[in-house]
Amino acid sequence: MKLPTTSQHKPVVVSENYDRVDGRSARNTDVKALSLGLAAKNDTGKAAIAAKAWKSTGEAWSTESEELPLHRILDLSLLVCRTLNHFREAYRYEHFYDPQKPVIDRIALQGDALNVAICTDNDTLHDDIKQFSRVLSEDDELIGERLRALARLLKDMGY
Repeated sequence: MKLPTTSQHKPVVVSENYDRVDGRSARNTDVKALSLGLAAKNDTGKAAIAAKAWKSTGEAWSTESEELPLHRILDLSLLVCRTLNHFREAYRYEHFYDPQKPVIDRIALQGDALNVAICTDNDTLHDDIKQFSRVLSEDDELIGERLRALARLLKDMGY
């Protein structure tokens, strides 16, 4: 079942096999995918990038909100970091990704892998990915500050 691309959250980078690596719930979870995409415009009227954990009953996608367990937050962090790394070099591609290789990476977890890929099912991907890249660039200082703080904390913790 493909992710909806016409909702308020417009996925750009996805991990559609998340149910296979969802921590202790792997292979027995209703969270089937993670995505980073364009969120509905906020109070300022500016576009924003948001993460979403997609729940499914198997027949339909759910729009309900959910609290995120720690492992899922870390998995989203992996997705964010790998996405940021991709978009540092994405300008080299006409459409900010290689259409022949939409899978950016596979990050090994729990005997499987967290897929990181461009959401080629998004009918407005070419426009959305340009805006996504622009917002990443505009928010570079905010994101970089948090990544540096996270890197310091991880180093202090021995990672």
